[in-house]
Amino acid sequence: MYWRRNFHPEDPPAISTAAAQRPDYQAFEARMRRELHQLSAALKKSVPFHSPRYIGHMASDLLLPGLAAHILTLPYNPNNVSEDAAPVTVDLEVKAGLQLAGMLGYPNDPSRPDCAFGHLTSGGTLANYQALRLALAMKAFPVALWASGIGDLPLPEDAWHAFNLHPQRAIELVEAWQRWQAEADGGMRRRWREKVERSRIEHLGLAAFFAQHPSLRPPKVLAPITAHYSWSKGCKLLGLGRAQLELLPQRGMRIDVAALQETLDRCLREKQPVLMTVAVMGTTEYGTIDPIDAVVAAREHFAAEGLGFCVHVDAAWGGYLATLLRNADGSLRPREDVAAEFKRFPAPEVYAAIAALSQTDSATVDPHKLGYLPYGSGAFVCRDHRATALLSEEADYVFHDKPSQDYMARYRGLGRFILEGSKSGAAAAGVYVAQRVLPLDHTHFGRLTAQTVHAAESFYDRAMRFAEDMQSRVHAVIPFQPDSNLVCLALNPAGNRDVAHANAFLRRLYEQLRCDVNRPLQDKQFFGSITTLRPDALGETETRRILDVLGLDLASLGRDGNDRLLILRHTLMNPYLIDHENGISYIDLYFDYLGSSIRAMLAQ
Repeated sequence: MYWRRNFHPEDPPAISTAAAQRPDYQAFEARMRRELHQLSAALKKSVPFHSPRYIGHMASDLLLPGLAAHILTLPYNPNNVSEDAAPVTVDLEVKAGLQLAGMLGYPNDPSRPDCAFGHLTSGGTLANYQALRLALAMKAFPVALWASGIGDLPLPEDAWHAFNLHPQRAIELVEAWQRWQAEADGGMRRRWREKVERSRIEHLGLAAFFAQHPSLRPPKVLAPITAHYSWSKGCKLLGLGRAQLELLPQRGMRIDVAALQETLDRCLREKQPVLMTVAVMGTTEYGTIDPIDAVVAAREHFAAEGLGFCVHVDAAWGGYLATLLRNADGSLRPREDVAAEFKRFPAPEVYAAIAALSQTDSATVDPHKLGYLPYGSGAFVCRDHRATALLSEEADYVFHDKPSQDYMARYRGLGRFILEGSKSGAAAAGVYVAQRVLPLDHTHFGRLTAQTVHAAESFYDRAMRFAEDMQSRVHAVIPFQPDSNLVCLALNPAGNRDVAHANAFLRRLYEQLRCDVNRPLQDKQFFGSITTLRPDALGETETRRILDVLGLDLASLGRDGNDRLLILRHTLMNPYLIDHENGISYIDLYFDYLGSSIRAMLAQ
């Protein structure tokens, strides 16, 4: 209010001080109060994400520094498309991207030519779209450069080799092209630039690009079968089509490395280009972590064989777990130091996967999930910001100058490089301030993620005791060893052999755990969520293993439309699930409630 008054205080108030006495003003105020009271009443039916009794979806309470910074910035209403509309918060968004880059192990010093770049999005879905867009630009640009035939550049020998470069080699070509333009005289620079631009896929479109290069085929996106549905939407949106998304088999709900190798061998043999391979760090349904290190190793091997592609990590959920492996200076902690704080985390393969983040090309992280910040605060981060030159758009009414060579100045025209036009600067302020108050290392922000891992380990141990105590009434099994802070639980009444009956039983149980706006909120003891185990994702061996331990007949799977098994899914991100201050374990309370609910259901 004072800031507004002090901007030219000689100006009279636009709204008269006497306006509050006018009947129309008072009627307006009355209508506004009525609507706000009704909204407040309706919001009482909201899901209590703040409570340790909520262990359902990927939502919890909000970090006060981020929430306060978000609220503080909202009345200024900055639009982070450029510094003209957001002179303060555009810088904060770029700095927030550098904070996340450091957490992932990417170079985050703006003075380095290969510094990373990150920006916020409405969520992980849009961040995944940006990953596809950048990967396609990096893959196709060397072809446009090769087709132009500039003799002074180190060009690939043919279109196939140009289309299948290692991502770092593609970035080097972008740099070489920019240096060539800087050294060429004006007329020559303009002619060659126009020629290259007319050959780019962004100008031609997919159909014309591949028509001009008949030796090339549209590239495939390889992703695990548990990948988020945004990858299917992204392939459609980019014009590649759903057919170009190939889902990889899994082993224990993690990418089957042997299957990945076989797929890439086939692609190389058939001269089928690959745009990117997606690894997931914290699957939405099971919290499992793909072998990122093995995917990176496959990228290096096949790039040397002439099949280059990007590696993107969808760490929308699990990205902040990397704080547990980071020292304050950004260096990687030894596994034994991390493991000393926990019972089982991190397993050697989990540690190797998270440590390999630094070698990937890009990542999606959602601050509005495990970063405990308001929606929508997703983020896209690429390892080497020089690639973003391929995404640049021009709009004279927004961007007045060419991109600067100075890192911070370059990205003050943020809308030039991202998918969105208008976007809230308040979200950027919230993310940046929260991560300044709690830096993204194990001694600060990592204390939060550590609590969630402790909760997951405690939940796992309590589930084992629950299974033993309830074995005469129900078979209970955790289908996969938890990699993170999300734990699933499969249930089947003792003596039942039919999948359809087990699913019906779980649906009845879930009715007591789901949000129901028709019942008072306080009627609910706990809130949970469900997901499914699908044979096409599990594979025959894992499907048989899980059904056997539950006492279910494999032959009943698929009968009466029950082609998958319903299971409970628990997101253990509230850091107060084990309340040491008051001596309360909400995990124990949950299993006591689950046991009493099951006994009551079976008695009926």
